Amino acid sequence: MSALDHRTRLLLEAPIVPTLLRLAFPNVLVMVAQAAVGLIETYFVGKLGTDALAGMALVFPVVMLMQMTSAGAMGGGIASSIARALGARRRDSADALVVHAIAIAIGFGVVFMLALLLGGRWLFTLMGGSGASLEAALLYSNVVFAGAVLVWIFNSLAAVLRGTGNMAVPANVTVVGVVLLVPLSPLLIFGWGPIPGLGIAGGAVALLVYYLGGSIALWLYLRSDRSLLKPSWAHARFQWPLFRDILRVGLVGAVSTVATNLSIGIATALTSHFGPGAIAGYGTASRLEYLLVPLVFGLGAPLLAMIGTCIGAGQRERALRAAWTGAAIAFVLAGSVGLAAALFPRQWLMLFGSDPAMLDAGSQYLRAVGPFYGFFGVGLVLYFASQGAGRLLWPVLGNIARLVVAALGGWLALRWGGELVDVFIAQGVALVVYGVVIASAIAGGAWFGRVGWPRTTAGLLRRIQPS
Repeated sequence: MSALDHRTRLLLEAPIVPTLLRLAFPNVLVMVAQAAVGLIETYFVGKLGTDALAGMALVFPVVMLMQMTSAGAMGGGIASSIARALGARRRDSADALVVHAIAIAIGFGVVFMLALLLGGRWLFTLMGGSGASLEAALLYSNVVFAGAVLVWIFNSLAAVLRGTGNMAVPANVTVVGVVLLVPLSPLLIFGWGPIPGLGIAGGAVALLVYYLGGSIALWLYLRSDRSLLKPSWAHARFQWPLFRDILRVGLVGAVSTVATNLSIGIATALTSHFGPGAIAGYGTASRLEYLLVPLVFGLGAPLLAMIGTCIGAGQRERALRAAWTGAAIAFVLAGSVGLAAALFPRQWLMLFGSDPAMLDAGSQYLRAVGPFYGFFGVGLVLYFASQGAGRLLWPVLGNIARLVVAALGGWLALRWGGELVDVFIAQGVALVVYGVVIASAIAGGAWFGRVGWPRTTAGLLRRIQPS
């Protein structure tokens, strides 16, 4: 049995709050930078007109589905498996998990590529796309998903490093990539000198260049002497138990991710009843919710590593204390962003366009949903915490509950003659349901047995003690 690395010891023994904040800072930086990638694209694509912006709004939930599945769901499974292996001092298994993670990434990347290249037109038409906005969506989608494997490999390698408690290297790689992307994206969209403008497709090409460069950088680090893990294709031998350890967390997490993005997709379809301007407004405004995902993930990734390592080492009480600490921080973080957006919606929306219909629809969304973003932050950070614990049933049920409330509420609003704001109110109520369901289940002991609320402190302590 190998000795504990200093990062592993930090996760097991250091004070929770300062440790989480110190590890979260570079990770929040990397996630903000990664979110900036999408915002940069949206800003420049908005210069091409409302149809281009609406087309991008149609594709964006699907791109985020891939991002959240690869980085959050399957990436969480990868990070959780590696953290638990290191916590249990199984270094050889942790090394082998890297190669298994890359194999999974390639497989899922191919699935996404084929699904969107073959079924993109059907999907975007179903979501309400038509005419010029549909053609813009297809042009952007076909380029992005042709390189889906690059997105999956990048996010999987970053998850490998986060599973070891190393948040700095993925942060550095991402920030450098974004700095290079800022001039590259407009260059390829609008052209300059001998370089022809590719329009909306140029943003997609720039995005793939970013993921290619980042994947190469992360792999070179893993092969260097500075890396805790020492993966090797030469000595790789695929083992089903290692695939299973990643997939049992990642696949269940993927269900939750699909439910999140399906909520956005259904809301986009419901919004389409009010025209392309409403689609553009909702798509632009809801990017703020998507921006919260990487912000909370910045906190959730070190929380996942800490909880996974503590669970692997049998420290259940510390794992729970870390979870509630993270939930409190996430509520304040996401809630503050939501309240600011509800008070000043146009300041956000006018970064991307000035179409009156877009501004009106986006403002309605932010005023109706923004005040409830704190509950979204709680649910999301506890989802990452549950990945570390390897227990994802209730986070998935919470996300499904959100989907049902948002979809059914929005549909009923339209059926009963409601306005666009009524569709958005249903989205806000759904976020409250999402956060409350997950938090209540974990408080009731979902990580360590069936849900039920102990009546005494002694009962709670008995529940969290290792069996």
